[in-house]
Amino acid sequence: MTQVKHASWRVDYPLHMTVSLQTPTAPTLDEAHIARLVDRFYDKVQADDLIGPVFNAIVDDWDEHKRLLTRFWCSVALRASSYRGNPMAKHRPLSIGREHFERWLTLWDETVPEIMEAEAATIMIDYAQRIGRGLRMGMGLGDRPRGRDLGIPMYEARKP
Repeated sequence: MTQVKHASWRVDYPLHMTVSLQTPTAPTLDEAHIARLVDRFYDKVQADDLIGPVFNAIVDDWDEHKRLLTRFWCSVALRASSYRGNPMAKHRPLSIGREHFERWLTLWDETVPEIMEAEAATIMIDYAQRIGRGLRMGMGLGDRPRGRDLGIPMYEARKP
């Protein structure tokens, strides 16, 4: 289990999302702003050349998906307890690599300040980075390069 501490809040996650936090008191960190953020962000995701095809291939109803993700982010940032799910199980079967996570975070980092004031934006960006790091690690795409990431071919051992 990963434990993340920051100021007065704590996130524990093996990414079977159970989040325990003290809600920060940033003025634009509320459900309405989170819903606007999710809506604008996933509009960008859908149109993105790299990650759009991954998400568009599996999301049948974007409006419903945005509602689900609004519940997720409200549970993370506001302790709303409105999301029950397993992000790791949802992402593991996807054909995604580090470059997809990096692009997702770049879009997130660009979008959050468009919707939220500085303090809330910092909090939401920090959450996304930590959750993204946990997902990458859980999918074997952690921050440390592995053989295949370094261009070292991986072969099955030959049997005598």
